[in-house]
Amino acid sequence: MSLRRRTVLRMGALAGAATALPWTGAVPAVADAAGPAPVRAPSPAPAVRPKFRWWWPDALVDTGEIAREIRQIAAAGFGGVEIAAVTHSMDEQLDTVRYGWGTPAWRAAVEAALREAKKRDVVVDLTIGPAWPAAVPSITPDSRAASQELAHGVAVLASGAAYDGPVPAAVSEAGDGVTDQRLLLVQGVRVSAGSTPTAVPVRLDRDTVTDVTGRVSGGRLAWTAPDDGAIWLLVAYWERGSGQRPEGRDHTTPLAYVVDHFSDSGTRAVTDFWERHILTPTIRGLLKETGGTLFEDSIEIETDATLWTPALPAEFERRMGYSLLPHLATFVEKKEKYAFSFESSLDKAVRRDVMEVVTELYVEHHLRPLQKWAHTLGLKLRIQPYGLETDAVYKSALLDVTEGESLGFKNLDDFRCLAGGRDMGGRPLVSNEAGGTAGGAYATTWTDTLKKLVTQYAAGVNQAVFHGFGYADAPGAQWPGFAAFSPYKGAAGYGEAWGPRQPLWRHTPQVAGFLARVQQVLQTGVNTVDVGIMRQKGYAGSGLGAPWFTSDGVPVGWTHTFLSPRLLGLPSAVVRDGRLAPDGPALKALVVDGDIMIGREHTLQLDVADKLLGYARAGLPVIVIGDWSDAHVPGLAGPGDNERLRALIAELQELDTVHTVADRPDVPAAIAALGLTRDVEYAQASMLLHAHRVADDADHYFFANDAVSKKGSTGTRITHDVTLTAHVKGAIPYRLDPWTGDVTPVARYTRTADGRFRLTVDLQPGAVTVIVLARPSGVAPKRHAVATQADDVRVREGGHLEIRASAAGTYTTTLDDGRTVTTTVGAVPSPVPLTAWTLTVDDWRPGASATETAHEQRELTLDTLAPWTRLPGLEDVSGIGRYRTTVRLGDDWDPARHGALLELGGVFDTFTVRVDGHDLPPVDQLTRVADLGARLRPGTHTIEIEVATTLLNRLRVARPDVFGGAKRQDYGLTGPVRLVPYARATVRT
Repeated sequence: MSLRRRTVLRMGALAGAATALPWTGAVPAVADAAGPAPVRAPSPAPAVRPKFRWWWPDALVDTGEIAREIRQIAAAGFGGVEIAAVTHSMDEQLDTVRYGWGTPAWRAAVEAALREAKKRDVVVDLTIGPAWPAAVPSITPDSRAASQELAHGVAVLASGAAYDGPVPAAVSEAGDGVTDQRLLLVQGVRVSAGSTPTAVPVRLDRDTVTDVTGRVSGGRLAWTAPDDGAIWLLVAYWERGSGQRPEGRDHTTPLAYVVDHFSDSGTRAVTDFWERHILTPTIRGLLKETGGTLFEDSIEIETDATLWTPALPAEFERRMGYSLLPHLATFVEKKEKYAFSFESSLDKAVRRDVMEVVTELYVEHHLRPLQKWAHTLGLKLRIQPYGLETDAVYKSALLDVTEGESLGFKNLDDFRCLAGGRDMGGRPLVSNEAGGTAGGAYATTWTDTLKKLVTQYAAGVNQAVFHGFGYADAPGAQWPGFAAFSPYKGAAGYGEAWGPRQPLWRHTPQVAGFLARVQQVLQTGVNTVDVGIMRQKGYAGSGLGAPWFTSDGVPVGWTHTFLSPRLLGLPSAVVRDGRLAPDGPALKALVVDGDIMIGREHTLQLDVADKLLGYARAGLPVIVIGDWSDAHVPGLAGPGDNERLRALIAELQELDTVHTVADRPDVPAAIAALGLTRDVEYAQASMLLHAHRVADDADHYFFANDAVSKKGSTGTRITHDVTLTAHVKGAIPYRLDPWTGDVTPVARYTRTADGRFRLTVDLQPGAVTVIVLARPSGVAPKRHAVATQADDVRVREGGHLEIRASAAGTYTTTLDDGRTVTTTVGAVPSPVPLTAWTLTVDDWRPGASATETAHEQRELTLDTLAPWTRLPGLEDVSGIGRYRTTVRLGDDWDPARHGALLELGGVFDTFTVRVDGHDLPPVDQLTRVADLGARLRPGTHTIEIEVATTLLNRLRVARPDVFGGAKRQDYGLTGPVRLVPYARATVRT
């Protein structure tokens, strides 16, 4: 089913037949004395719910505990798990013969997980090997299937000096277990004047490179340097295995080694091991039923020498048209630093060409065959395609699921890079390894996690895999149980160990429901973006932004994405009606700047320049930044290449659809000259972010108040108008509350002269809203307001308008037909501060074992609210706090015309609200305001606030060696808490 047909957001009839949307399965929410019941969206399917990265101590797990944890995860509202063998926190080495990855015990545990997941409708993903990178125990470091490196050796010769001795040995030590090395090449080369053999890098004269491999006999080399007054080097190049092993302690017996990610043999080593040792008939069958993806982490291929694969020289010459070997010195490294240099332009050209070939080898010999094999198992392939200077944007266009990470990515543009590939490739998801925080173990809050995650959703992410859920126990683990990354090197680790060990778990289902509804919206239809930014290199994770748009365009409503040259070869890369990839992402323009990875040099591939010319002729606006008279092709240029490129660019710049500006600050002039408009316009510049998904029958706009992206920013409230473009004729706006699933028509908006919608977005820092533009079905609201003097106007039962006001008076409301009507409300009770509380604390403490928690009850009477750190006996307490107070309303309170907001003020961290013993629907955990509607009556009411904490404050004293240096967190309900009454009255329309 195509993305454009997957309209997940389907809405049923609004209660009272006021309005209806095509959202299949929606039902009226229970009014429970709160006034008219809105439509409540159906619960999102497991496939769109968030997932957990599920950390196991290899196979030292109990199948009963595995089943229990699946049940816990499902009950909390998560839709999937990714089973990962990670043991960074363990002080003890496991018995890998019995409990290693890939052993019978591993198979039994995976089977148990799959069986229980099938019962609970949970999707199970499997990592490709133990920890990362991809590794198997069926190879040795000397195997051709193992990860390879090129190590170089050096001998220094004076002018005219003779060398007669062993071929220079590698300057980098071989990895453990590496016994075999093969001599690839020996070259003589002159050190450039002004450089020295000890410089880093050593500058060499390219024209003097001489192949002296033929002088090698019996492991010895005899050669005399030219007598020219210069210093010469003999450089030997040795191919060998890198000996790289997967992260963490030993996972297998025999040891597992990382495979060559750039050869068929490396990928076959992985698939052959799975076929022989993991994929039993039972597991195969279960994977078909409940399997999700095969996952591989970021491409962390590490070596103190040079990344290599034996086929590289031949493949390089075949693809690039020249030999790598005479230029090899400029590519070799020692400890991630280039050892040699010829001259800057040549260095950059050769290094770029090498990584272009590495990209293609990775795709052809690893990504595509692994993905094809995964499909035979009923799985999709999910990879974090970055970690090397390769084209991650292009890989994102090919992958079933591409993934980024909150820990390693530097900003939102890193996610936009992956989204550009996803959208041009017609793929459904950008996944995110979410919630990873350095030093965040047992101190990570849901509110801080959400503030960061919602910005990433706005940048293209539409699936979260949280980092992570820890298996209960492992040898050496201390309370509150095993956590893959904590302690980490003796200190609090990174990421969080979510689960029942955490007080916050009690409230996690409401967070999971919120995330599921957001992801449902963001997996609907196709992502549409205003502008594409051409990147000469498709790296991801660089943190480098877009010209003008990142800093200035986003705050006023522009959206952008990134394209690498290879994306222009995809079937989607056509222009129709002035849009590139009209079926998604439907770009309105392309921006071409210099190569940001090399100081904005004016480089462009010839084929890209030719395609840009074709796009512009077909009507696509193009913005060119800078003076391109010095343009040159990337990589090593062939005869006449640079001249042809400059001619193409000159021809491009002559077209009416192309506008050239001197520099980045001048981009607005190009936007104006080309007549470009954005889908969303903000009334004022702000930290508002959005994503726009277009389906056949609706536009879905996701908005988030960015409280984190600017360094040191905590965010401020955003209240201003936005103007939205509708692609569906006859649409009207609806608002979806992702916390409750309630869908209500927008009561106040205007239609602009060009048919767009102008309405107000009001968001606290980190908060979100979803606006859906869709045709009404059934009975639509009779009228809508375009302005009101009241505090708010809403659609109530029967399609009528209702104003809300905090003070008595007569309020004028202007309707869409131009009429103005007045509505009078009577006296409104004054706000009531709630200061006196009874606080009952469930104090969580270490129990009799690493996985047992003891509970001690504490009760305090408070006449004012304060953090637990300032309350007697609670300084080092973690757990659940239950606050209880009463409020009395007078006989003048009329539930037919009065309502009230409960403003909570400060809360750490998650919370729920009960009124007179009845739970309220989930309350926005960032806004912290509950609408009590018409629940209240004259008389006394009991209000209860339940607050959950992290475990940090207790761990500071329970495990001071690891957590003692952390600062206490200010837990609890800190307020001020107020009951703020309002009056309600129907607007006569």
